[in-house]
Amino acid sequence: QVQLVESGGGLVQPGGSLGLSCAASGTIFGIEDMDWYRQAPGKQREWVARVSRDGYTAYTDSVKGRFTIARDNATNTVYLHMDSPKPEDTAVYYCHASIMTDLDGRYRDYWGQGTQVTVSA
Repeated sequence: QVQLVESGGGLVQPGGSLGLSCAASGTIFGIEDMDWYRQAPGKQREWVARVSRDGYTAYTDSVKGRFTIARDNATNTVYLHMDSPKPEDTAVYYCHASIMTDLDGRYRDYWGQGTQVTVSA
């Protein structure tokens, strides 16, 4: 069974930086898109960033220019680097990936358990 495990969350000051990582493990034949989502208390889960299998990236407007998403296909890991984080970035961050786990050629959605990011002075 495939699992996604996030790491790197914690407390960061405004103007600082923080890096998150999420590694996929298990029986993996291929990974298509990898994403980061976040969810603040009382809010719906929000898409943050995506990196395709070919390395194309996209971001929600609120983090554009401050966050960077990247992936390492050799280790099945997706990263999110947060520059100049703001208090509004405080949330639980979740990684997501579309993964082929069988020889049926189908990609299925998998989610990480979430990691807390708190931006505070």
